[in-house]
Amino acid sequence: MDNYILRCNPTVSDLERVKSILGSSGFFTEDEVKMGVSLLQERLDDLEHSSYEFVFLENENGIVGYTCFGFIEGTEASYDLYWIAVDQGFKRNGFGSMLLQETENQIKDKGGKKIYIETSSTPLYKPTRLFYEKSEYKKEAEIKDFYRPGDNKLIYSKTM
Repeated sequence: MDNYILRCNPTVSDLERVKSILGSSGFFTEDEVKMGVSLLQERLDDLEHSSYEFVFLENENGIVGYTCFGFIEGTEASYDLYWIAVDQGFKRNGFGSMLLQETENQIKDKGGKKIYIETSSTPLYKPTRLFYEKSEYKKEAEIKDFYRPGDNKLIYSKTM
């Protein structure tokens, strides 16, 4: 994993790369890709007040993956992990684990005690669920037919 760096400060040049990573993943609809990019745009538009935070993993050619997370208002010390995505060409190299670990470190440094992640119950997301479970996240809840009929929302959590 030489020549890769982690950074937290977003730049305008990250917008197109995030769109490309999300769009080419095969996991997200066009609307979901737009939503993911809009969170980064919101952060860029108001760096001081945006509740969205990021971790980017990049090499000399640009971003290969990223996470988006944020404090859950109304809680004492809980955070949501909204997005974690790695470019298709870089999957299965430990980059997702590296991004998740750095995100957890960032959350701990901010006083976070619990992280929540939501995902789909469909077969497409089975590797995602296994990744979370391998990373010591536990399934806390399942909401039937949340995304669409037959596609349940699964909520995972990890206590720091």
